Amino acid sequence: MKIAIEGCAHGELQHIYNTINLIEKRDNIKVDLLICCGDFQATRNNEDLLTMAVPIKYRQMCTFYKYYTGELVAPILTIFIGGNHEASNHLQELSYGGWAAPNIYYIGLAGVINVGGIRIGGLSGIYKSNDYMRGRFEKQPYTEQTKRSIYHIRQLEVFRLKQLQQPIDIMLSHDWPQGIENHGNVKQLLKYKPFFETDINEGKLGSKPARELLDALKPKYWFAAHLHCKFAAIVHHTSDDNEEMEKRSTKFLSLDKCLPKKRFLQILDVPHDDSKSINLMYDLEWLSILHLTNHLLNINSNMYYLPGPSASERYNFTPTEEEKTAVLNMFSHDLSIPNNFVTLENYKSKTNPQTTTFCEKLCIDDPLALLLGQWSLSNLTENEPEMDSTFSSFVNSTVCSINEDELIDKTSEKLPMSPFVLPEPKNDSTCSNINENSFLNNCSSIIMPNTSTEESCEDVHQSQDAVVNNVINIEENNTITKTKCLKRRNYQQTYENDCE
Repeated sequence: MKIAIEGCAHGELQHIYNTINLIEKRDNIKVDLLICCGDFQATRNNEDLLTMAVPIKYRQMCTFYKYYTGELVAPILTIFIGGNHEASNHLQELSYGGWAAPNIYYIGLAGVINVGGIRIGGLSGIYKSNDYMRGRFEKQPYTEQTKRSIYHIRQLEVFRLKQLQQPIDIMLSHDWPQGIENHGNVKQLLKYKPFFETDINEGKLGSKPARELLDALKPKYWFAAHLHCKFAAIVHHTSDDNEEMEKRSTKFLSLDKCLPKKRFLQILDVPHDDSKSINLMYDLEWLSILHLTNHLLNINSNMYYLPGPSASERYNFTPTEEEKTAVLNMFSHDLSIPNNFVTLENYKSKTNPQTTTFCEKLCIDDPLALLLGQWSLSNLTENEPEMDSTFSSFVNSTVCSINEDELIDKTSEKLPMSPFVLPEPKNDSTCSNINENSFLNNCSSIIMPNTSTEESCEDVHQSQDAVVNNVINIEENNTITKTKCLKRRNYQQTYENDCE
């Protein structure tokens, strides 16, 4: 399966799709899936725009609304996680995931889905220690503080992901796992981002919860963004077991934001089950975990603790076969994610029918519905029974950037802030791309000249300030590379540093 990985999208969907289209024509390939690693900015209208925690000068509608209204249709199946620059009210409607637009799927605050036999997990937002142990209390109208705290990850999402036992193929996060720089070419990273040095020396670069998940889940691939640079690493995992086990490693890749001369897009070949269609499927283990941990949901601003090994209650929620069978029955043995996207006319303080249907089927609470006082699980479950690849895929990949003139329309007027006024997006008819064959090291680059989607992609020239790249063959097993409000105990509150 050919998967395009995007760093920070920042609302530039049409640029991204146009760039992929150019690559497909040039290389005679077909991209099956696009994954965006946060800062997606799914703004439907000006009200959504006002819920984004960004300076006014960056409040630009861009092109997502065209896909939401149906003016355009995403040409590639697209999935994304949230970052720290999002239409918070829109994504809050889809806490457990859902279609943000036709063919564009949001994984949710945290989640696991299956695509063509590939198991993809995701964690939205960024880490901030002050909010990590709080409930999901934010609701409209947001204050300047809650507009930001709403995208801070919470312990419950991390706790749930830690219950996973079945292998994860791809894991997504917006910020980097802490310490990931030690597994790649840190000298090259500091050459590009010298101001990272202090945080690296103090162990502050990246997210501690994300690192916990990296060590616990040991996925084959981990993709991220947030720090606006391309960085690759390989993490070789060790086991605490004395028994000999298969060696496992994680290929980490972070990409830049969608801007001129930035390495924001990379296309990879990821092995998958050819017998399975490239459609979205729910993950049974994840559904079961959501069901079993619903009672841990907290919608208050207080800090609270999750159960641990010394607790008198259940703390391990890895589902049993019987529990998974019960959940499978709830879905009538059909885990296909329905194409039930609906355009909402009222964007304010409203639950999404997709989430309502999902929660009713799984017998769990919609956090937004609880905040709005609309319904609770107790009204639904009165009669319910209690339920306790290979590294070579990185070779011959493509990294792309676009030109500044294509992203910035200097003659455009300021965005009107009255509701439901949709300004014309920035000029997005053209794009260019870089062909890159690299992962851990870099050494030469090709940048295409300015061209529209109808123009030929064959006239390629060498850019003076192109980013360097190189092909590296590394065997899979190499160990050396160059480059509802209950207080609970037994959860370490060790997260102190954060980065936005």
